Amino acid sequence: MRLKIMQVGEPTLRLVARPLSAEQIVSEEIQRLIKEMRETMHDAPGVGLAAPQVGLPLQLAVIEDREDYLKDLSPAQLEERERKPVPFHVIINPKIGETTERKVEFFEGCLSLAGFSAIVPRARSVRVEYLDDDAQPKVVEASGWYARILQHEIDHMMGKFYIDRMNSRTFMSLDNWNRSWKGKTISEVQRLLELPG
Repeated sequence: MRLKIMQVGEPTLRLVARPLSAEQIVSEEIQRLIKEMRETMHDAPGVGLAAPQVGLPLQLAVIEDREDYLKDLSPAQLEERERKPVPFHVIINPKIGETTERKVEFFEGCLSLAGFSAIVPRARSVRVEYLDDDAQPKVVEASGWYARILQHEIDHMMGKFYIDRMNSRTFMSLDNWNRSWKGKTISEVQRLLELPG
């Protein structure tokens, strides 16, 4: 079943989500929610979806960066973004531990802010502790695009959007991004928009 994705302005999206207990995680209700969120993320399509985005203030997100999402990117773009496929998994009650001081900037979009994109600085790598969909503790050390996805989804659980972190001069419609900026590197965009690099 496809769930409705809430759009910016929905109050739930600005709440700090509540953690789930192990008993709740393995319950039929949460397991069904995970399945429905996965279907909704694939239908959108997207690489991550947090429970607040479907109207539930829970610390839960589904993530998957599929191989077919990468086919339109050149090898140089994949290398610049450090982007590789990420298998489907669930993160529950995540805590970001160590992050690199080094920030990287790329365009980000959001299923709850449909039709727009902006350049967002994020830590290049992160260490995240979380529970999986079996309520088992996990730790992931991620870098590149995967680290960006994790930070973006965890932000949703804290009531934040990428627009809270973006370089506001780069905020644009996806139509304009596709028309004017899609094939450009971030350093080219920064130079053309006269942004600090």
